[in-house]
Order: sequence, then C-alpha cells, then structure tokens
Amino acid sequence: MSGDFSIKSKAPAYQGDFLPNLCTVQAVFHLVVVGQLLAVALSIADRGVYAFDWYEFGLLSIMVQWVVLTSAACLCPLRPWFRRHSPELSGVVSYLVVMLITFLFTFLGAVFQEGGIGIDGDVLLSNMLLTAVFSGIVLRYFYLQQQVRNQQQAELKARIEALQSRIRPHFLFNSMNSIASLIVIDPDVAERLVEDLSDLFRASLSEPGLIPLEREIDVCRRFCRIEQTRLGDRLRIVWQIDEDLDGVEVPSLLLQPIIENAIYHGIQPLPEGGEVLVRIQIIDGFCEVEITNPLYDDKQSTHQGNGIALQNIINRLEAYFDKDAKLEVRAEKSKYSVFVRYPVKKVALAS
Repeated sequence: MSGDFSIKSKAPAYQGDFLPNLCTVQAVFHLVVVGQLLAVALSIADRGVYAFDWYEFGLLSIMVQWVVLTSAACLCPLRPWFRRHSPELSGVVSYLVVMLITFLFTFLGAVFQEGGIGIDGDVLLSNMLLTAVFSGIVLRYFYLQQQVRNQQQAELKARIEALQSRIRPHFLFNSMNSIASLIVIDPDVAERLVEDLSDLFRASLSEPGLIPLEREIDVCRRFCRIEQTRLGDRLRIVWQIDEDLDGVEVPSLLLQPIIENAIYHGIQPLPEGGEVLVRIQIIDGFCEVEITNPLYDDKQSTHQGNGIALQNIINRLEAYFDKDAKLEVRAEKSKYSVFVRYPVKKVALAS
C-alpha cells in the first residue's frame, strides 16, 4: 500500500515580533522626544512662530505625552499576542488601541478643562484625525524597523546553524569501529559508548544557542570517553574547572571541536600519546577557556585542519558576543594551546 502524507506544522505562519519593545528605557526616551517634537510642530502650525502660546503648548504637550506613553504601555503586553497573529490583524488592533486611547484622553481633558460641560465635537474630530495620520506613520515606522530586526535575527540564526553543522564527523566512524570491537569483548563498555555517542549527536542536532556551560562540559566529557576507549592509555585528559559555574552559558558545541582538534592533531599522531589539559575559569565577569595539547612537530603534517574549526568558533563567538570575545592560538616549541575568552551570560536558575 502506498500513499502520500504530510506533516503540518503547528507553528503560526507569521514568526517574529510585530512591533519592537516600546517599554524599554531607550524606547520610552525616544517616544517622549518624538511626542514633544510633535507638540511643538502642532503648536507652531496652529498659531505660527510669533503668536506661540506657551500655555496651550503645555496643555498640548501633556495631552500628547499621555497618549504616546499610555499607548506604548498598552502595546507592550500585546506583543506575544501580535506574534501569534498576522501582521494585518496586529496592525488593525494596534491602530485601534491608539485611537481609543486618544478618544479617552481627549474626552477626559475636555471634561476637566471645561468643568464638566462636555466635549467639543470639533476638538474631538481634529484630535482623532491627527492621531489617525501620525499614529499610522509611527506604527508603520516601528513595524518596518522590527521587520528589519527580525530579518537580521533570522539571518544570524541561520548563520549559527550553518556553522554548527560543520562539525567534523570523523570520530563517528572511529566510534562505530570501537563499539563493534567491544560488543563481544565488553558489552557494558559498548553500551556506554552507544549512550555517549547518542548524547553527542543529540547535542549536535539540537537548536543552536546559548546553553549552560556545565552541559557543554558534560558533552565534552562524553566525547573524551569515546576517544579514550579508542586511544587507550595514549590519551590523558586533565580537567581544571572552577566549581562555581552555576548559570554560566556558552554557545552550544563551542568547546567540543577544540578538544576534538587537540586529540586529533596533538595526540593521535604521537606513538606515545600525550596529555590534553582543559582549564575553565571565571575571572572578572569573563569565562576563560584554555585547551592545551602536545605539538606534533612533523614537517609533512600541519595544523591546517585546526584552522577550519577555529574559524568556525571565531565566527560563532562574534555572532553571540560581537567584539567582546576573543580566540587566541598559542603555538610553542612543544605544545599547542587555544585560548577562548568571552563575557559571562547567566541563565535564570530555578528556585
């Protein structure tokens, strides 16, 4: 029996925020400045420069600021709702919210200013028309600004995914050979290798992003156990890790390729093997990682393989931390070290 089937995604068709977060300090400052400039423009347009009335300007400024800031305060909690609906519906709702707030403050202002007599229809119509024009322009500007930001974030995510997918898979074949040889000799070790290998691939196929540093270290330990089974006593791993790593984050699969390089280029070519030192510490708000391995001094074998993986790591560090992170390679007479330093970002720990 044959047939076609498809898997439908439950995710909404529209992804990303409709509007930027208007409740940040920077956004509120910009809104206040824009609102004040709008009040100045409306006052000059109404009376001219020479007949400028400071009293009316003050009332108009209060009115404009109340409308602008209250609209921002009401639109901020709606951002998750906007994210789940189409841009057209989100635009209509945000537009109606601003119009409703303008009507409310125009009515209240007229009531308090005129002593409860009522509202002037001309004033209400003028305010609503002005709000319709200016709010449409401002909301359109914020929408386009956020779409550019959404596109940049999508491109960054795609770039990180592409970089993460370039992890060298040579250890897979070595691991499968090790498992095959151990199934009869030591099935318990073979079972442990299968579990470690599955955890490694689960990590490599997971969504790229910042993960707890302790989780990345666990992935590295599993990788080292697999390589330890293959290389035996030729591989010695020394871990020097700070005890207090709670909440510290690291880009996923950032350290594993460095350790892989250290084993593949530093230990494997040496008949006697060697030691890989992994040092991780938190100093002055930065996470410092240093991975050292013996330098295989062979004119016919270079560290060109290291360069591809290290460039991958540099690109990922720049994507997450911009210029605040750095990677240095220190090649001495008998050892090869990779030093990584990036600002600490902490995850929220459950209480």
